[in-house]
Amino acid sequence: MKVGEQTSFALMVMLDIMFPEKIQVGRNTVIGYNTTILAHEYLIKEYRLGEVIIGDEVMIGANSTILPGVEIGDGAIVSAGTLVHKDVPPGAFVGGNPMRVIYTKEKMEERKKLDPIYNQDMMSSE
Repeated sequence: MKVGEQTSFALMVMLDIMFPEKIQVGRNTVIGYNTTILAHEYLIKEYRLGEVIIGDEVMIGANSTILPGVEIGDGAIVSAGTLVHKDVPPGAFVGGNPMRVIYTKEKMEERKKLDPIYNQDMMSSE
């Protein structure tokens, strides 16, 4: 397994113990409490094996499950309790079971511009 600098795994995160070498997590990423990351799964008529690639600065909410062969793009946010069964675009906010895109990167940037608290913090740091 490859893990980037300043990445955090919360309590009870379960990583695929049979194929940890197929899991890659970028830098400055947070994996929430009780999340499961699978690089393989057994089904009735098939067996799936695939790399899981989690980008930089990703936040994965508690109690989420990430299935094999999924790539989560840089800056993405995965809501708590999400079943991640397909790729997540960079910067997107996703959630649900099954997962769906709630906001694209562009919509998230628009919302940040309209948020007075976010803008206040940005102005004070200049």
